[in-house]
Amino acid sequence: MLLVDTSVLIDYLRGAKNSASDKFHFILDSDIPFGITSLIYQELLQGANTEKEFSELRRYLKTQVFYDVKDRKTSFENAARIYFMCRKKGRQIGSTIDCLIAQIAIENGLFLLHNDKDFEKIATVVKLKLY
Repeated sequence: MLLVDTSVLIDYLRGAKNSASDKFHFILDSDIPFGITSLIYQELLQGANTEKEFSELRRYLKTQVFYDVKDRKTSFENAARIYFMCRKKGRQIGSTIDCLIAQIAIENGLFLLHNDKDFEKIATVVKLKLY
């Protein structure tokens, strides 16, 4: 299974052409199952420019599979550990939300499709499977 990050979905919705959006097109065309997290859901909705766009996004995104943390306390602690371990190894992560998204992918055994350098850095420190 796949977890598709906000960075890819934004590129896809804007019609951007890059490796990640090409992979997402392949996923859609091949009916490969994928999902998102509530964090990704929020990030996408808050980027809407109009009420109509917000409603259309909400309607589409609500049909997706949602992945979540397995245990709130432990999962958030492990996400913080990811941030800590990256910082300790000199890999500055710009978003703590990316650490939580990575933790959700790890806990659920998902491959992560992204277009965000933070995930590349995280994958050098923990066993994050990138698509």
